[in-house]
Amino acid sequence: MKILIVEDEVKLADALGELLHRSKNVVDVMYDGEEGYFAAKKGDYDVVVLDVMLPKMDGFEVAQRLRNNKINVPILMLTAKDDISSRVHGLDCGADDYLTKPFATEELLARVRALGRRNTEMVYDKLTVGDVTLTTSNYSLECGGKSVSLGNKEYEIMRLLFSNPKQVISKETIISKVWGKDGDVNDNNVEAYMSFLRKKLSFLGSKLNISTKRMLGYYLEEQA
Repeated sequence: MKILIVEDEVKLADALGELLHRSKNVVDVMYDGEEGYFAAKKGDYDVVVLDVMLPKMDGFEVAQRLRNNKINVPILMLTAKDDISSRVHGLDCGADDYLTKPFATEELLARVRALGRRNTEMVYDKLTVGDVTLTTSNYSLECGGKSVSLGNKEYEIMRLLFSNPKQVISKETIISKVWGKDGDVNDNNVEAYMSFLRKKLSFLGSKLNISTKRMLGYYLEEQA
């Protein structure tokens, strides 16, 4: 899994990062809420471990902003506060789980694994962005009464884009998520699939397009 830790206690943040790295995860660590927010917004993380008391932007605001921007990454919130109102507020802001400091490392690892599984297993029959609906049961795109079928890799790419409609997804992330880290695939393969998918969106007459942000990746954009 790819995990983001946002924690201002540097020793604790680095220790958690090392712990999760030893468990064969890819880990990024940020030490304030503002950096954590922008990393979570731009990155393709499977889980965010988020402290509440952070400089520049507290964990509650980070979680709420991510949800307002339709970033659905699972969030495990860490806090020294053990009162019910604090927990409820965190959950209302968009956290998926809550862990009070001090905590056992085994419990944190178990909760991160559980959130990672939940994220992987979340399946929606229909995902809609703009005027296009991606139907997961039959691997199709639908728009204005027209429908077009997708191949397996095309579907996986579109599911990744539709699940993160406001994020720029890098080629490296697409290759990792769609073909796996050991797949014999390069940037040219991704570009070819993007060309196929753009043609299918054009066939549907959709205003939705797969746009490119130079040196960063791909994202969905509605044309005027």
